Amino acid sequence: MNSIVVIGAGIGGLTTAAVLARAGLDVTVLEAHVYPGGCAGTFFHQGYRFDAGATLAGGFYTDGPMHRVAEATGIRDWPLEQPEIAMLVHLPDGEQVARYTTAQRWEEQQRVFGAAANDFFRWQEDIADMLWNLALRLPPWPPHGSRQAVSLLNNGLQWLLRDVPPRRLPGLLRDAFRPVSDHLVNANPRLRQFVDAQLLISAQATSQDVYALYGAAALDLPRRGVAHLHGGMGAVSDLLVQAVRQNGGQVRFRQEVTQLEPRSDGSWRIHTKRGEVYDASVVIANLPEANIATLLGKQAPDSPPSPRHGWGAFMVYIGLEGAGLPGDLPLHHQVIDLASQKEKMPIGEGYTIFMSLSLPQDASRAPAGHRALTISTHTDLRPWWQLYQNDPAAYEARKQAYLERILDRAERAVPDLRKRARLILPGTPVTFERFTRRKWGWVGGYPQANLFTARQPRLARNLWMVGDSIFPGQSMPAVALGGLRIARVVLSALPGRYASHGLRWFKAPPAAPLD
Repeated sequence: MNSIVVIGAGIGGLTTAAVLARAGLDVTVLEAHVYPGGCAGTFFHQGYRFDAGATLAGGFYTDGPMHRVAEATGIRDWPLEQPEIAMLVHLPDGEQVARYTTAQRWEEQQRVFGAAANDFFRWQEDIADMLWNLALRLPPWPPHGSRQAVSLLNNGLQWLLRDVPPRRLPGLLRDAFRPVSDHLVNANPRLRQFVDAQLLISAQATSQDVYALYGAAALDLPRRGVAHLHGGMGAVSDLLVQAVRQNGGQVRFRQEVTQLEPRSDGSWRIHTKRGEVYDASVVIANLPEANIATLLGKQAPDSPPSPRHGWGAFMVYIGLEGAGLPGDLPLHHQVIDLASQKEKMPIGEGYTIFMSLSLPQDASRAPAGHRALTISTHTDLRPWWQLYQNDPAAYEARKQAYLERILDRAERAVPDLRKRARLILPGTPVTFERFTRRKWGWVGGYPQANLFTARQPRLARNLWMVGDSIFPGQSMPAVALGGLRIARVVLSALPGRYASHGLRWFKAPPAAPLD
């Protein structure tokens, strides 16, 4: 029996499913919700289609992650436009930084942060080029067993010989164990604020905690093929669903898995809330560890992580009148507004927000003349759940306070936002858990504080995890690469035509860096 069940229709799980189905395997994806994408899905409400969580689409460059996904799954084209400005960052002192996707970024960085900042960005881009090339090799990190250890060693040696200049080796080794802040010791305070805020959305921590290798790659996302997707982030998962089905697999919605039951022969029995039962030789869970532990019950290998090990998100979904908005207004904005506070306020918690507008001409996202806007901020999970469970009135008051705080910051990017708003939907981590099924409303994976943050994708015999918890981590290109990685591992273990047919799509990346 070569049947595969994928639990969860997020980008990572769908990528794995589409590749395995194309190799000829019997693949079924079970999704609890009515639409795919998970945190990178797009939902419909009162005439608007809002990006549910993730809103920044990246990895759409030649031979990059999403190019690899399209090639491996049979997708011909992604419905996208590629902008010159990935996002506009609003600093606390009122200065704005345009994150250009072109060489114009150097002039912009020098204008805002001074000429000395170019040393930091040269280091960052050099390291990022090397790290993304390594990630494209789908290294088995962390390895399990001697075979994967040998594969990792071979992969690493090829990468070192081809992509890493010998003069960079000492610094590369140091960067594996020191934080990004070591490269910002004498930096302009503006630069540190900028880097901290950017790392929070791409690595789930700030420069004092994110280790330098990962931080350099995470800061590079705007240069890594940022795209505006027609139909929103959900367009990617919609196409992956089509690819699974066209390749002979199944995607079944409203199928919430309630139990994973291991069998003595190494296969699995999967139970759903609707009373259906599936048997599979391999299970791939596109879920956080805490959710998987719940499904396994007493069979869970370790105790699940607690909310203190990650973040939640406070979301605001706004349908707004788009007439009169500047034609050149970037679609993505990060607003950092701490200057009015008498004491240092946390990054996140409504003081730093990320905003994403739908394309002005995208009629699938909003009624004519309107736009869909998603706003998010990082927030500690624990207070929301404590209030929700023990003091509902205080929970609602806190929700309203966060909404007003976020709208105040958002009006730095769209000054008349409140007047334009026709629909405002706030959501806490409690709301996020209800709609995404991620336990506690946990988003973004683990804060990237050290080289060993990534979780082992093999959880048990014939049970694998995919998503933002495994290397290379969070973001659309990262989880897509994680999906390709698990597909390759599964195919490598199979005999005959499956492995030979499926593995032909995996190849080493070119050595050339981006511009």
